[in-house]
Amino acid sequence: MIPLHDLNPTRRFPLVTYLLIGINVVVFFWQQRLSEEQLHQLFLTLSVVPANVAQAPFSAETLLDMVRSMFFHGNLAHLLGNMLYLYLFGDNLEDRLGVPLYLLLYFVSGFAAGYAQVLVNPASEIPLVGASGAISGVLGGYLLLFPGVEVRGIIPIGYFFHTVRWPAWVVLGMWFVIQLLYGLLGLGAMAEGGVAFFAHVGGFVAGLGIMAVLMPFIHPPPRSDRYQMLYDRASRYRF
Repeated sequence: MIPLHDLNPTRRFPLVTYLLIGINVVVFFWQQRLSEEQLHQLFLTLSVVPANVAQAPFSAETLLDMVRSMFFHGNLAHLLGNMLYLYLFGDNLEDRLGVPLYLLLYFVSGFAAGYAQVLVNPASEIPLVGASGAISGVLGGYLLLFPGVEVRGIIPIGYFFHTVRWPAWVVLGMWFVIQLLYGLLGLGAMAEGGVAFFAHVGGFVAGLGIMAVLMPFIHPPPRSDRYQMLYDRASRYRF
């Protein structure tokens, strides 16, 4: 399923989510000015390389590389896919958590994603780039906070698209299972490059864990007309 819209209103303009999207887009178009060799050297020097992380997992340089990696993308499809999910699901988390906790969840999930991929393939010299791990954490947090919200999307079937409306727990639960299965089936594949599925898994699990800790301290929004009606619907199946 390709999600296109969630029926989940926000009370505030999602400034930080849009800033994250904007920074990722600007960095990507800056990358396009580099030659292929320059880009490869950039990724090797300023992003996460599992073999390097395994030697100094918690050094200041490693932590800085992990942050930088979250803003690099390999190609346009990689960027657009990540930004779509951040746009759809990040605004509601920013709205409910507030900026400090939202950024905490985002970046800690990104760190967890990087370490998860390093753990399963510590000898790899293929750079890990992309916001996928951090955004996976956003998806995990969204799943716990808004499991019943309606997500609308499309499923490609041949040359046609079938429109579907599923609750978030189905959409995001299926997404996680797919990432886990592909990760298990392709263990070691990242030695030759490809999708870092265990980074997605690690980020998602981190997002779940962080949100589970934060939920007792998150107060429900004020009861009011249409917003409350839609919020109640979104939270109906909360775990």
